[in-house]
Amino acid sequence: MKQYIASLIVAFCAVDVANAQGLLDKAPTQFTHQDTLRGSITPERVWWDLKYYHLNVKVNPKDSTIVGSNKIRYTVLKEYKTIQIDLQEPMHIDKVVQDGKELTFKRDGNAFFIDLKASQIIGQSKELIVFFGGKPKVAVRPPWDGGITWRKDANGLDFIASSCQGLGASVWWPNKDHMYDEVEKMLISVNVPGNLTNVSNGRLQSVKKEKDGTRTFNWYVSNPINNYGVNINVGDYVNFSEKYKGEKGNLDCSYYVLRDNLGKAKEQFKDVPRMIEAFEHWFGPYPFYEDSYKLVEAPYLGMEHQSSVTYGNGFKNGYLGRDLSHSGWGLKFDFIIIHESGHEWFANNITYKDIADMWIHESFTNYGESLFVEYFYGKKAGYEYVRGVRKNIANDIPIIGKYNVNSEGSGDMYYKGANMLHTLRQLVNDDEKWRSILRGLNNTFYHQTVTTEQIEKYLSIQSGIELQNFFDQYLRTTMVPTLEYYFTENHLSYRWINCVTGFNMSVKINLNGVEALLHPTTEIQDLKTTTYQNNLVIDENFYVAAMDLSK
Repeated sequence: MKQYIASLIVAFCAVDVANAQGLLDKAPTQFTHQDTLRGSITPERVWWDLKYYHLNVKVNPKDSTIVGSNKIRYTVLKEYKTIQIDLQEPMHIDKVVQDGKELTFKRDGNAFFIDLKASQIIGQSKELIVFFGGKPKVAVRPPWDGGITWRKDANGLDFIASSCQGLGASVWWPNKDHMYDEVEKMLISVNVPGNLTNVSNGRLQSVKKEKDGTRTFNWYVSNPINNYGVNINVGDYVNFSEKYKGEKGNLDCSYYVLRDNLGKAKEQFKDVPRMIEAFEHWFGPYPFYEDSYKLVEAPYLGMEHQSSVTYGNGFKNGYLGRDLSHSGWGLKFDFIIIHESGHEWFANNITYKDIADMWIHESFTNYGESLFVEYFYGKKAGYEYVRGVRKNIANDIPIIGKYNVNSEGSGDMYYKGANMLHTLRQLVNDDEKWRSILRGLNNTFYHQTVTTEQIEKYLSIQSGIELQNFFDQYLRTTMVPTLEYYFTENHLSYRWINCVTGFNMSVKINLNGVEALLHPTTEIQDLKTTTYQNNLVIDENFYVAAMDLSK
């Protein structure tokens, strides 16, 4: 039978039959030695377990330099005599000390290999102090192309911030720059000019006035934190705060904004308690009560720095005043407050081991935007929001990137990932069970680094659905699964095409005015119909396409 492109296209998708041969990957296939050093768990990393940092830095706005030291405490897992510490050019390590003795080291691009003199005995706790300095990379388009942003506010005062996801925290300070091993606790000491304030992660322990007129701000983080989540924010900040009565008691919420923006912030930041209320409902308790929640104005759009979320959305609803969902609901809230704070659950609580699995951060958080809308404006509104973001899907390369080389997958991890989860919710078909699955994720993987396989397995077990082909389809290909069907007399014939081998996802349809659940496979199946109307409509909450061969 001659095939025609469907008149019914679900989910604003173009059918891509030409790509049905399997996995697509337009990403670069050539990676460098530096990519491997940055993105893999090297022998010089694997033998030690990171426990504690004391990052002690001086920020110099006059010459755009950062100098200081990082005390690194670790536990020996295996006897080894070389340790890898990362710090990106043009920053440099000046000296490394252990047990009072200066150590020798070699630089290989952005990785430093330090020769240890002392015996590294299994189970022993050891410390290393790394002294460093230089002019860190200036952020070009933060937060996407990050580094350090050096700006002036409207009053001519310095306004400085870090942002470094993907690029890596080693762009401005020396550390074990791989996501698999999070530091368990951290002290962040930041020295800045006396007329400025620094805001970092965790709780402010003290402010010390130095003899040279500068001030040192000491912030303590009592929970595990990923490297890119560590930040500095320096400016002429004023502060206001409130307590939110949450699931684990009173949560301290503190807000830091430039002096001239205090009035606007007090109004716009009312979205914070709404955010916590909605996400605690869907995802479980805010994961960092001990370290508080802070929202900090920054000289760029925003970023999910743990317990120190940065904000630069211009005190507007939407995304810089625009609705990314094209549904109208995106203008009911401040996108940066909701999205970046949502990462406290998915990114900071549950963190990918390898950036190739970045979808774990972005898919759940993007989906969380629609859950926020649903919580306050109803299920219909939430569904309209998540369906609306489909217009932003590119289907260019797979969502999962290349492993062990610090390689992200497609930006579709946001909008397509959210719609993958929304489709999974339809398969679960039980809202309370779905909510318990989301909350269970944050409980099961509390303060952990994870792999895609762990998340896939959890969702399969908790949903009671075998989801391997489902995830292979949406995460590892660019193909939109397409229900091919045709009517003959009073029969409906149908199958999945444009899909991975063995794809067998169920799908809700309306057939001649009657709702039904089809169980298509890649083999043609037949269903007897009771009318000759021959009208089939797929539930629009499934991210699929359709091809009617009858027309």
